[in-house]
Amino acid sequence: MKARAYIPESIFRKCLALSDENAYIKTMEIAAIILAAGQGTRLKSALPKPLHRIGGRPMLAWSLDAAIAANASRMITVLPRQSEQIQDWLDGRDFCIQDKPLGTGHAVMAAAPSLANFDGVALIMFADTPLVTADTLTRLASSIDATTSVAVLGFETAEQHGYGRLVIDNNGQLTRIVEDKDASDDERRITLVNGGIMAVRCPLLFELLVEVQPNNKSDELYLTDIIQLANQNGHKVVCQIADEAEIAGVNDRADLAHLEAILQRRLRHAAMQQGATLIAPDTVFLSADTILGRDVIIEPHVVIGPNTNIGEGSIIKSFSHIEGSTLGACCVIGPYARLRPGTEAGDGVKIGNFVETKKSVIGAGSKANHLTYIGDSVIGTDVNVGAGTITCNYDGFGKFKTIIGDGASIGSNTALVAPVKIGAGAIIGAGSTITADVPNDAIATTRSALDVRHDAAVRYRKLRNEQS
Repeated sequence: MKARAYIPESIFRKCLALSDENAYIKTMEIAAIILAAGQGTRLKSALPKPLHRIGGRPMLAWSLDAAIAANASRMITVLPRQSEQIQDWLDGRDFCIQDKPLGTGHAVMAAAPSLANFDGVALIMFADTPLVTADTLTRLASSIDATTSVAVLGFETAEQHGYGRLVIDNNGQLTRIVEDKDASDDERRITLVNGGIMAVRCPLLFELLVEVQPNNKSDELYLTDIIQLANQNGHKVVCQIADEAEIAGVNDRADLAHLEAILQRRLRHAAMQQGATLIAPDTVFLSADTILGRDVIIEPHVVIGPNTNIGEGSIIKSFSHIEGSTLGACCVIGPYARLRPGTEAGDGVKIGNFVETKKSVIGAGSKANHLTYIGDSVIGTDVNVGAGTITCNYDGFGKFKTIIGDGASIGSNTALVAPVKIGAGAIIGAGSTITADVPNDAIATTRSALDVRHDAAVRYRKLRNEQS
């Protein structure tokens, strides 16, 4: 799976570079254990929590890609029973099953057979914390050196409720993590809390987990208990600090919306740093894989869905929706345009007010400025498609193609009944319904003869008035 995130690939690769002081970690293999066995009941959804999307991508995809970018060579996703949807999405990537929901420690133990004889660093991550960056994961993994065996990612917060507290001694050693419901009054006042993500040397990780006991109010095996066990066995444990927003998790729909808002700010900032103009950034919604060329201008209230590439110098006007589309340079889209998947527009194409396109190739310089539907079509260069034109591509059973040659002109309120081919340079008269091919440079019209009845309107009104 290709690494992809909210930052450009060039910056993503930069996240992988490790300084000489971290030479020790360069020699150690990294394996990511991604916990995705939670039931996500508070989302109240038929879709498994890891597959809920932010930025147009499943949360699990963000975690996997961050691990890849942090140089993890192995990834094991821990799933619950009856997780066929996630397994199908993983499409052959490694996973293991946690038979029963007996806590985070039990979930990590499910990955032990997959990492038998593994001698390296295990990054323990979560499928519902999708905003953690490769840079943070690299920094965390780099904490494991000749003297340090465990590193925990934490953050400072004034809202500690629900978080495990990180208890650090006077020497800076992380001695233990106390879950909120098990904490004393003094421990609850600690503002440094557990972000959940850890880096642990292997096979030490599984040796410590074997010693964990369910000595808590939930009768579960807590992953966090390995911190105290590591201390008791003389291992050095450290804490790395991250931004709270970066390791925010998802429990319900409100959390999902909160993370989407954070991600959108990242995407907008990255787009503007790369040379795009967003006139009202907070009203523009981008996808994780959106590509905006230099000097693209996006007006307010625009939504760009997945798999969209907009060429340099293009203008996307207000209230347009674009997804699955590729635009050349200097295109003008909208306002109120909808470009659906499979739209490919050449340089200088104009798609205007209330125009919808789908699965169509539109040649350079062509335009459809008003109230038009273009579907399953191939349109040549410098074609003018008049207002109200419809490509009638579906007969109730199958989809059929419309082909329009270079330089053709399609009059307003025309219906092109596919399959049909309009030749280069042809002119279609307004109001026509075209059901057969039109040769190059021909003029085609289908109109009834004009019937004018002089003074008939006067007689009609008189008759209606008499009837009333």
